[in-house]
Amino acid sequence: MAALYRRTMDALYLVCVIVGCTALVLISAVIPWAVFTRYVLNSAASWPEPMAVLLTIVLTFVGAAAAYRLNLHMNVSYFADQLPGRWRRLLDLVVQLLMGLIATFMIVWGARLVEVTWYNTIADFPFLSVGVTYLPIPVGGACLLLFIIERIFLGAPPDPLSQDHEVVPFD
Repeated sequence: MAALYRRTMDALYLVCVIVGCTALVLISAVIPWAVFTRYVLNSAASWPEPMAVLLTIVLTFVGAAAAYRLNLHMNVSYFADQLPGRWRRLLDLVVQLLMGLIATFMIVWGARLVEVTWYNTIADFPFLSVGVTYLPIPVGGACLLLFIIERIFLGAPPDPLSQDHEVVPFD
């Protein structure tokens, strides 16, 4: 059962990374288009800036969950590292439980925000519900909570970069 959960979290992590990277690539394409239309065509497009904001929301909440899984987020662990092993493990459990509380908050209140704003539209994108734009909050919270559960019960996932890979030099 633990192996199945770990593989499922690996797959979820991959989806989060793909979604986050896609959002980042699209942001990198949209912003230059805005600059091009404004300064080269002298006719600024109205949609790139709100599109970049919406993509940033996706990148932030989904990408943060992926970063948390591999412990790539910003943290200060100097004092925790000075503790004896038993106290360090207890502190890590407390941190995971507090993060679980934050993830639950994101899920509950993010879902309420989505529900309340579902029938509103965005001026620049009248076909798009405001609720859809807030959907990354509860989705990112759910991913984060699943990654926290994995960390509590199965330990930290293996770091894919720490494995010994054979480096083949270019010929």
